[in-house]
Amino acid sequence: MRILPELPISKFLFKDSRTAIFWLIVRLYVGWQWWEAGYGKVVGPGSDKWVGSHAGAAVQGFLMGALKKSSGAHPDVQSWYASFISNFALHHTVLFSYMVAYGELFVAIGLILGLFTGLAAFFGGVMNVNYLFAGTVSTNPVLLILEIPLILAWRVAGLIGVDRYLLPRLFKKKK
Repeated sequence: MRILPELPISKFLFKDSRTAIFWLIVRLYVGWQWWEAGYGKVVGPGSDKWVGSHAGAAVQGFLMGALKKSSGAHPDVQSWYASFISNFALHHTVLFSYMVAYGELFVAIGLILGLFTGLAAFFGGVMNVNYLFAGTVSTNPVLLILEIPLILAWRVAGLIGVDRYLLPRLFKKKK
């Protein structure tokens, strides 16, 4: 079996510490987008519909809107995802409400601080994909396009951040 060598451009972008400043800029932008979304859900006006006394109300409205987009010749929401919404998500709106609100904040904190950068970008991407499946475009495609290379660049994307100190301790080489 022949193993193909890594392309120089991918080695530079995803492994070279000289690109850390570039990834810092990308990380901060994506992290700030998540911060604005999550912070508003946790402490902003109407936050009680996400994490307060009326938790689940906002998610229920979002999911009902997604279900309306699941019919017609070319639906925005595929039937299998509409089935997931109606058979599972709508029965657990409070759980999803807390997961979305705090998940957005955790992704934001991870990306802004450079803490478990690859994981934070991955979970941000998971949320973006789910929002897209639910028929909401907004900034989701742009964030997803930026999160995918952040996942690939996990080694250097957090070098200007907590990962610089944390990852070497977690992945010590045994002698």
